Amino acid sequence: MEKAAFHSRYETYRARIEAYLDTLFTERTDWADLYEAMRYSLLAGGKRIRPVLTLEFARIAGMEWEKALPVGCALELVHTYSLIHDDLPCMDDDDLRRGKPTNHKVYGETLAVLAGDALQPEAYRLILTAPGLAAEQRADCALLLAQASGADGMLAGQVLDTLHAPGTEGELGEVHALKTGAMIAGACMLGVAAAGGSGALRAAAREYAMQLGLAFQVRDDMLDVCGDEATFGKPIGSDKEEGKVTYVDLLGLEGCDALVSACTEKAVAAVAPYDADGFLTELARSLAHRNQ
Repeated sequence: MEKAAFHSRYETYRARIEAYLDTLFTERTDWADLYEAMRYSLLAGGKRIRPVLTLEFARIAGMEWEKALPVGCALELVHTYSLIHDDLPCMDDDDLRRGKPTNHKVYGETLAVLAGDALQPEAYRLILTAPGLAAEQRADCALLLAQASGADGMLAGQVLDTLHAPGTEGELGEVHALKTGAMIAGACMLGVAAAGGSGALRAAAREYAMQLGLAFQVRDDMLDVCGDEATFGKPIGSDKEEGKVTYVDLLGLEGCDALVSACTEKAVAAVAPYDADGFLTELARSLAHRNQ
């Protein structure tokens, strides 16, 4: 796919995602401060990679991709909650996220925790009330999101990362397969599930996502060493300050670059039978060289 065509479709998806998210939590209530805190992080920008993947896999599976917006944005709500909680003093204690003060720095720890808490059930509300989806598809999507984000998904990865001090390549691989890969895989499989797609496509979506997720995390580790703080949107060197072992420590920058390339090509191969116009291929390869 030509880069111009790729960027055009990506920006079309992203604009619709942003517009949809902007409609959420706008009511004037006595607890409007909660909605404000939720929207502060939800609308803080970012690449919206996960919901974009949901929409693209829904399109590939034969669905009008706009109908998958509630499902893709539901996962983005859960992703946003995880970022709010990840930044808290009891976790990574970060001051910046996407170049802006973190939620607890603006609203205090109590409201930040509650904003994250609220985003989780609201995600399931979006799925379970999504127009244009059959009851079976809604249930399938809700289960996929629970599996991706729950105690044997993203949260398991967070526990391993923060409490078990992973130090080998195998341990890091397990952390990132759960912490990062599970949610990206969930995003891809949600698109297939929303469209009622085949089991073969769902399996390909999962393999693509797991390889993409590992490449994404390894690239993150590299950027934490050699990235530009203004571009990256968060402090450089934070992993080293926290005493975390990263892929850069184990493989060096050249080894990390080679691993990113290998994972990217495995991702591309996984969806080759379905990626007729090359959007998923171009997405994977663009992420391999990202600087933010």
